[in-house]
Amino acid sequence: MDESFTFQEESLYQTVCGISDSKLPLWESRLSVKLIPRGKSLIIQGSPDHVQVALDTFQKVEENFKRRPDKSEYSFFDIDYLVNKVKDSSGGWPTPGSSDFQKEGETWTPKDKIFVTFKGKPIFPRTKNQESFVDSLHKNYITIAMGPAGTGKTFLSIATACRMMQTGEVDRLILTRPAVEAGENLGFLPGDLTQKVNPYLRPIYDALHECIGFEKTTEYLQVGKIEIAPIAFMRGRTLSHSFIILDEAQNCTLPQLKMFLTRFGKNSKMAISGDATQIDLAHGRSGLEKTVYTLRNLNGIETIFFGREDITRHPIVESIVRRFEENESLFNKKP
Repeated sequence: MDESFTFQEESLYQTVCGISDSKLPLWESRLSVKLIPRGKSLIIQGSPDHVQVALDTFQKVEENFKRRPDKSEYSFFDIDYLVNKVKDSSGGWPTPGSSDFQKEGETWTPKDKIFVTFKGKPIFPRTKNQESFVDSLHKNYITIAMGPAGTGKTFLSIATACRMMQTGEVDRLILTRPAVEAGENLGFLPGDLTQKVNPYLRPIYDALHECIGFEKTTEYLQVGKIEIAPIAFMRGRTLSHSFIILDEAQNCTLPQLKMFLTRFGKNSKMAISGDATQIDLAHGRSGLEKTVYTLRNLNGIETIFFGREDITRHPIVESIVRRFEENESLFNKKP
């Protein structure tokens, strides 16, 4: 069966297909069809079912393109996510600004970018769960994000926090995580306490550098607009007018999480993220899942559960996570 799809804009054709149609093999492998370029059109060859999915997919792409904050070419992740959603018929592409995501009476809608980096790159949710997560950060006092690595939990939290600080909704960012050893001991690292815990906070620094740059991060750290510290340093404090982010929460005990949650002060927001499959504590000591259960259905607190389909890193990361999940029962068998 042969069908033709014509893109309304040549720029969209170039964005989707890449330079010299370099993206076509990727689309072909995901859609299980043969694609033949003809000007601004694609001749689609394959079985009727596959051709129909391809037509629906490119129609979704065209609908999404005009609203998409980032007009750069579709990545491996974008292609996989879009094709899977069309195949599953489970809601389609999470289009920023579409009627499905408009919420009357709120100051923020997903048609807006979350943040524009110091390099001018727009940051926006790329899956429905990411959309729900960012929405919850604005609506609720406390948002907990549970899910595998690479789903944007930390990065989206920091991007949202940078935006809120930029608009004056909060005065400062407080970013923390447990300094838990993953096979090494803090005592073997050189330097004083600050230098010892710095490697554990590196992912937070990386996200800040991508959002606001090295110079602005350094400036904000010096004047106290950004504070980065291990969770143990939070005890006894009241954190007001702040956006507070706890990363790697799966490595916190229940008493630590209780202590952290009760630091919450006036006009603040709090984001907690963790992956229950990557716990470095002794068995049974992690308090994250117990905290999620304890705080269920509490007004002002929401938990967002991410899945493999939300992994926005290289596609191989999703494959690695899936393979580990498939073999989890085998690894957990007792001798």
